[in-house]
Amino acid sequence: MATISSAGIGSGLNVDDLVSKLVAAERTPITQLARKTEGLKTELSSYGKVQSTLATLRDAASKLTAPGTWSGTLATSSDTTAVSVSAGAGAAIGNVSVEVKNLASSQTLVSGTPFASSTTTVGQGSLTITLGAWATDGANPPTYTGFTDKAGATAVTINIGEGQDTLAGIRDAINAANAGVTASIVNDANGSRLTMRSTASGETNGFRIDAGGGLADLGYDPRVGVSSLIQTLPAQNARALINGIDVSSESNTLKEAIDGLNITLLKTTSVPASVAVSQDKDSIKKLITDFTTAYNAVNALLREQTKYDSAAKTAGPLQGDSTAVGLQNQLRSIMGGTTSLAGSIGRLAELGLEPGSDGNIKVTDSKLNTGLSDLDSVKKLFMGLDGTNSSNDGFAQRIRSYIDGALNSDGRLTSRQAGLQKQIDNNGKRADQLEDRVSMTEARLRARYSALDTQMAKLNGLSNYVTQQLAKLNE
Repeated sequence: MATISSAGIGSGLNVDDLVSKLVAAERTPITQLARKTEGLKTELSSYGKVQSTLATLRDAASKLTAPGTWSGTLATSSDTTAVSVSAGAGAAIGNVSVEVKNLASSQTLVSGTPFASSTTTVGQGSLTITLGAWATDGANPPTYTGFTDKAGATAVTINIGEGQDTLAGIRDAINAANAGVTASIVNDANGSRLTMRSTASGETNGFRIDAGGGLADLGYDPRVGVSSLIQTLPAQNARALINGIDVSSESNTLKEAIDGLNITLLKTTSVPASVAVSQDKDSIKKLITDFTTAYNAVNALLREQTKYDSAAKTAGPLQGDSTAVGLQNQLRSIMGGTTSLAGSIGRLAELGLEPGSDGNIKVTDSKLNTGLSDLDSVKKLFMGLDGTNSSNDGFAQRIRSYIDGALNSDGRLTSRQAGLQKQIDNNGKRADQLEDRVSMTEARLRARYSALDTQMAKLNGLSNYVTQQLAKLNE
């Protein structure tokens, strides 16, 4: 008698293999959904790149719409070894004559008698340092007739005790006292000398030293004949003739002599240096080229993301995407447009910013340099505002305004990104639901096929028993 059987079913049933294949078929929609989600994520990533390049372009355009950009000035000196200069806000265009009569200096003293070394014991006692201005009779060499304490400064007394009474110890004590004077040791052919120098230059930063105890050799007050220390430099102000006007300063940097100009005196002159202040066209030129570079980066990215490569038969992540194509077309339209605000210059191409066949802007340097000779027109070309027709605004104004709109909370780009993210999130939820359904289906199939396998095993056992009994009857 034949055995009851079914293909692959019975006591030898491979339930795992059979269920796995059926479950794999059930997972087909999940696989398709995952593939679609990956495509959406790629699109979202591409829009992140577009957003970043657009923000860079907006920032570049914003600089060209800032009034300060067009009021920048550049200052140059005819003698940079004697006078250096930089222009700041408020510097007036024109020329300034600067003749340097004196440089500011700090009072400097040196011990007249050399010491054997920095570790030589000098003595113990006190040094009182007072800052102020010396009065002289104007002779050369001068006779010191008076000393006026510096307003707001307080005399500082430095006590030199045991362990501090070497040349190096006294130096260190003076430097630690914050008395407006710094000390150092200079070694020459004869030995070591102590030098002291006021930390700030200018007439009011001179100083006298009252020495007590065993430090008499370190006192200095020429009014009363105390001059054990030798003065190598006096405390004096810088003095310059600016456009013939005598100007005095405690430092060699003149920040307030002329509005907007920082003048640094470097050496005295016999011939006045000429300082020229002009509009800073170079910085404006750089901002314009930075603007075109930022635009080209956006254009190249959108072109790459939306193209279709017929040879490779592959499409960019945003190929056919209406938002990306719309951004590309609108930006190209703005850059290729016109404005009547800039007089004789109506297009960017007339300034040397010419669009190529790929949409990128090519800068013709010579043409741009020529255009910058009429800086007022160039300013209007980029930052001009037409109160009645925004499409006639300057190009930087239009680009900035358009990108602001695209990137704001309900803008074209932001909305598209939000839409893609929502689809990704929804796909994730749908995938979770399908996974749950597949899990339940797998459990159900395993239960059914396991029960079937068990039942078929019993039937096969019964079939074998019947066969055996029939065989015995026939014996």
